Amino acid sequence: MLIIPIKEGENIDRALKRFKRKFDKTGAKRQLQARKQFTKPSVERRVLVQKAQYVQGLRDAENV
Repeated sequence: MLIIPIKEGENIDRALKRFKRKFDKTGAKRQLQARKQFTKPSVERRVLVQKAQYVQGLRDAENV
C-alpha cells in the first residue's frame, strides 16, 4: 500500500500527482496487464531482441 503524506497547506492535485508518479514507479499496472493474458516465450524473446536492436541503433546513431 502506498502512503503519501500530505503537507500542511499542500494542494490535493499536487499530492495526487505524487501518488500517480509513485504508483507508476512500482510497476503494478504493467504487471497486472502482463498477467491478464499469456504470451508465449518465443514472443517474449522476439520482443526482447527487437528492443535490444532498437537500443543498439540509438547508441550507434549517437556515436556517429
